[in-house]
Amino acid sequence: MRSIYRRQFALMAGMILVSFLLLGTAFIALSYQYIIQDRRGGLERNADNIATYTRQILLTGRNVDDSLYQAYVNSVAEIADAYVIVCDPEGVIAYSVDGTTTMTAEFSRSILNRKLPAAVVQQLVETGEYNGMTSLGDIFPDQRYVSGVPVTVSTLSGEQISGMVLVAAQTANVTELWRAFITIFFFTSIVVMCIAFVATSVTSLSQTKPLKEMAEAARKFGMGEFDTRVEVGPRKDEVGELAEAFNNMADALAKAEARRSEFVANISHELKTPMTTIAGFSDGILDGTIPPERETEALQTISNETRRLSRLVRRMLDLSRLQATENVTAQEQFDISELLVRVLLSLETKITGRGLDVETHLPDGAVKVWGDPDGITQVCYNLLDNAIKFAREGSVITLSITTKGPRAYISVRNEGETISPEELPLLFDRFHKSDKSRSVDREGVGLGLYIVKTILNNHRESITVKSENGVTEFTFTLLLA
Repeated sequence: MRSIYRRQFALMAGMILVSFLLLGTAFIALSYQYIIQDRRGGLERNADNIATYTRQILLTGRNVDDSLYQAYVNSVAEIADAYVIVCDPEGVIAYSVDGTTTMTAEFSRSILNRKLPAAVVQQLVETGEYNGMTSLGDIFPDQRYVSGVPVTVSTLSGEQISGMVLVAAQTANVTELWRAFITIFFFTSIVVMCIAFVATSVTSLSQTKPLKEMAEAARKFGMGEFDTRVEVGPRKDEVGELAEAFNNMADALAKAEARRSEFVANISHELKTPMTTIAGFSDGILDGTIPPERETEALQTISNETRRLSRLVRRMLDLSRLQATENVTAQEQFDISELLVRVLLSLETKITGRGLDVETHLPDGAVKVWGDPDGITQVCYNLLDNAIKFAREGSVITLSITTKGPRAYISVRNEGETISPEELPLLFDRFHKSDKSRSVDREGVGLGLYIVKTILNNHRESITVKSENGVTEFTFTLLLA
């Protein structure tokens, strides 16, 4: 399996190489054309200058053997670093000089009276110029770039060709500067590519290192090491954000694992207590430890603990169903006032049994809200049931509904023991039962308020609790229809 580092490095290196290849090709082509054109223009200008001077010499009655003429041509040849050939109208070489010092004087004399190739002469006569790579019919021992122009003289019949001037430059001289440019370009390219490869390698490693650390941390998570974290460092880029998000996820997983462990411990405790009681009284009846006159009392205890165990299992199933539902699947409009009164009536026996009074502050008309009526019924039932259990005998339970903005606020208040501020945030935890309530709520399993919180979370609603001076009040919200 290829790593991200290798893939990214190969991609960046390939892009750099292709970029330099395209840039180099374009640079080489353009620079070569520029240098050739520049050299060609120089040869053409020198040929034109010599042809103009030759025309002036011929018009004064002198010829190419004139010493001043030859001195001028020699100077131009040396300055242009080129070989100059002067021919008659038929293309026969009348004078030549080497300004490059690559040919001997004997060579210059040896090519006198030699004739230019007919194709070169014809092109000069027909087009008035010649440019190209040629050895001029083996006059030169190698290929040279040659630029030529005719020498014309005005007569009564028009322009007449009275000679030809050709300026030749060696290929090495033409491409020497171009080669120097190419050498510098390739040297610079190699240095830049090396720097780019090193920078790419360092960048790729810095990007993949946190990913490897996260992969290693994930493997440790799988083996139960939930205290592992990824070192974020000073990075503030996307990789740093990913590492920070990974650490946040790790914190959430660690908390979830802690809650799971706590849940297992709590459920084990809640299941163990009734099962131990049932087993103890059953064994006592079977082995005769419990006398016959107390068997009915023992069987009643077994029945009560069995029902308690059944309630616990049912609550656990309800809780599992609620937690498996991320969103409320069926919401509808209903009257929360009517629903609250209906729940209140269903608990009338318990209210009467504890000698409680009920005070309601409900709007005159219907209060339509959105939600799952069955779920909200469960919320109201659990809150009222709790209020009845922990209310002081003979006190008052107060129910109220108010509206503010887009929401309705439903409150259930009772009078009893004050809940400490430290314990208030724990009321909605699973299996939480305060020390003061354990002696009162022997039938509860510590899941009622947790189920309330879960149902309201599924509705995207909130619930708050406050307790002071012996008055405890739960308030939850619902969206108005």
